[in-house]
Amino acid sequence: MSPATATQPRIYEGDGDVLMHESNRGAEAERIVLVPDAYPSKPPDTTPRIRIMWGQHLLEDLLLGRYRTLICAVNDHDNRRGIIAQVAELLPTSQWDEPSITAHAARFRGNSGKVKVVKFDMDLIEVLAILRPPGKENLTVEDLAKAFRIVAQMISRKPGRVPSASVSFLGARANLLIDADGQEPSFETVLRTMCDAGYCGDVYPSPAMWHMGQTGLYPRYPFPKSLDAMRAGGY
Repeated sequence: MSPATATQPRIYEGDGDVLMHESNRGAEAERIVLVPDAYPSKPPDTTPRIRIMWGQHLLEDLLLGRYRTLICAVNDHDNRRGIIAQVAELLPTSQWDEPSITAHAARFRGNSGKVKVVKFDMDLIEVLAILRPPGKENLTVEDLAKAFRIVAQMISRKPGRVPSASVSFLGARANLLIDADGQEPSFETVLRTMCDAGYCGDVYPSPAMWHMGQTGLYPRYPFPKSLDAMRAGGY
């Protein structure tokens, strides 16, 4: 069958496509809109990119063994609301819990004023946890950049840490990320910071981003140059 006469692909069985059509779902429905950044080419594009895991569930993917490394944040006083404590509790062979995680992080605090990357071996996965410098109430974009340079080197020097997944560090309760103005940065800023540091694993958006139904979302970073052209007033 030629492309001109090919029928439109069906996603669901039965009436699923009709029932799931946007016009039947209401303006307040939880949704995301993915925009292809490029179509597949015959010669594969080997540019290192960050995959953005829209619509995927990080904890479930970790428990299913889809990753060997998780990058997240940790602090030295209370991690009860952090994902690292959730992971430790859910992994059946992990010997870590929230008190031991916090106590271990506190040993790395020091007085150097530098951001640290603390390792936690949880058997099924290894957690590379970013510990903000002592005296800081929040993690900054500058701290994140320094930490991800360390993370990228740790992953490149030990292939067994691949595949890796990272949280977005946005919408955090225990370890808030802020920019130079004291505000939470954009997701693009976070992705650029990770990418510039040499990280090219997967990143899971925050749950709040699942409500961005009016904004087209790219599945990979770097984003296509057409976005910059549009921002500059072009096509």
